[in-house]
Amino acid sequence: MLHALICTDKPDHLEVRKTNREAHLAHLKADPHVIQAGPFINAAGEMSGSLIIFDTPDRAHVEAFAAADPYARAGLFDDVRIETWNRVIGA
Repeated sequence: MLHALICTDKPDHLEVRKTNREAHLAHLKADPHVIQAGPFINAAGEMSGSLIIFDTPDRAHVEAFAAADPYARAGLFDDVRIETWNRVIGA
């Protein structure tokens, strides 16, 4: 089952994102259930949020990942959502 973790950054928190980026990327790479991930880009061309796709039947796994994410622990996010996702097109 696929789950999308959708996170929106707080306004004016780009430096928090940059400071914690390497730890966040390590957190992503350490999780075998992450199949795709990347930042949202705003109109100014700056990173402004995150989309992470997980392949796991366990929503609780995604919740635990989100809580332990260095970005979340640094207070970067204004909003965090987890949605079950049905891939229709793409591998």
